Amino acid sequence: MELSVLGQNDAEQHSAGGCSSGSCGSTDDQLSQLPEHIREKVHNHPCYSEDAHHYFARMHVAVAPACNIQCHYCNRKYDCANESRPGVVSEVLDPLQAVRKVKAVAATIPQMTVLGIAGPGDPLANPQRTFETFRMLSEEAPDIKLCVSTNGLALPDCVDELAKHNIDHVTITINCVDPEIGAKIYPWIYWNNKRIRGVKAAKILIERQQKGLEMLIERGILVKVNSVLIPGVNDEHLKEVSKIVKSKGAFLHNVMPLIAEAEHGTFYGVMGQRSPEPEELQDLQDACAGDMNMMRHCRQCRADAVGLLGEDRGDEFTIDKIEEMDIDYAAAMVKRAAIHAAIKEELDEKAAKKARLASLSVPRFDAPSSRTHRPVLMAVATSGGGLINQHYGHATEFLVYEASANGVRFIGHRKVDQYCVGNDSCGEKESALAGSIRALKGCEAVLCSKIGFEPWGLLEEAGIQPNGEHAMEPIEEAVLAVYQEMLMAGRLEQAETPLRANA
Repeated sequence: MELSVLGQNDAEQHSAGGCSSGSCGSTDDQLSQLPEHIREKVHNHPCYSEDAHHYFARMHVAVAPACNIQCHYCNRKYDCANESRPGVVSEVLDPLQAVRKVKAVAATIPQMTVLGIAGPGDPLANPQRTFETFRMLSEEAPDIKLCVSTNGLALPDCVDELAKHNIDHVTITINCVDPEIGAKIYPWIYWNNKRIRGVKAAKILIERQQKGLEMLIERGILVKVNSVLIPGVNDEHLKEVSKIVKSKGAFLHNVMPLIAEAEHGTFYGVMGQRSPEPEELQDLQDACAGDMNMMRHCRQCRADAVGLLGEDRGDEFTIDKIEEMDIDYAAAMVKRAAIHAAIKEELDEKAAKKARLASLSVPRFDAPSSRTHRPVLMAVATSGGGLINQHYGHATEFLVYEASANGVRFIGHRKVDQYCVGNDSCGEKESALAGSIRALKGCEAVLCSKIGFEPWGLLEEAGIQPNGEHAMEPIEEAVLAVYQEMLMAGRLEQAETPLRANA
């Protein structure tokens, strides 16, 4: 029996801008349906807009080392430059260092639009450091959007301060609305100067998260809810979480896979808790999508990440390096404005192309309405810009798209190790290549700008068709073209069940 402290919430939705689940999304066509003041907040935010993440960069500054809860999936440790997961940083900064770093990054990477504080602990458990950073950035870099990510325990006490500093975007990690499930995820919280454990601790955390969510929505602040999918713990329960946070007005739901490698030293990792398979993640995201607009392009960034989603340029901006930089931020703002305007023009053109793409419907032949040709997953190598513009061997991740008679939709990403990096160790190269092919499990084609003879043959052996014929083409148009080619070649048998509607 579920012991939700909330029950079935039938409260009227107060989402910012009054958007419904059908219109509060993050793709170009969904953005066009949003009220202007909401569209302005999300059009160049790489986390809130699926299309923007191909063009605009973000960064996190690690000014918040302390945390007020313990999660079984978290182990905050520093100097782990090779790890890409939340809670990991190489340097903890003070607010002055953080502001200087933000200005250095914004001057060097002019497409950077968003600054977030996400740890390595909880920003609102470090309020003085967090809000001093925001205060200075509001004054010195007013063209940068400010965001915060929190576990929500201290959130109700900080909402007024967040609004004061013009924080338009807040992410709350909500993994459950049932204290019995929460007790399996959170061993303790630190609240009112006491360490509290078990179901009692989870109940307090859940109530504080929900109260903070409601307060943010009342102030017109956009809220993204992050949830970690933990197989056997909260996998089915997250459907209820999605319904409740949507009913309270959350803008976006991001269901992320648990990262639980034993070498990370987390409780789940040491105890052998498995991470979800890509198919499990997609199925749950699709199940939640009917009640909440889903974020599928999350990269579970480090707390000091810099650059486009999926890349990390943090090594270019260490404290010693930025101290040597001569930053003219006034001049940088002019350059940034011009580049942002150019990207917006390109995105507007892309939206127009999407309208044309919609007219290129996939032929259904004479199949009965209850039977249609099955969908196909395709992997894409891209370095950004919404184009197929990366060599197979240079990819550190592949974006996965589903093509079907309903069109093309983004599914997620698969991380891989580069194998084509000039490494002389044959064993390491072979291992990286084999790993990249395993990571593409379930995909039937991989689209890239170029691909070598060796991976081509191994991919074909694995039942994945390499394709280098659409280099520098827009991703969705190329994916649809390949799907149509597969249809015409008779490679897609009809599915026995109707296709799911695109989420």
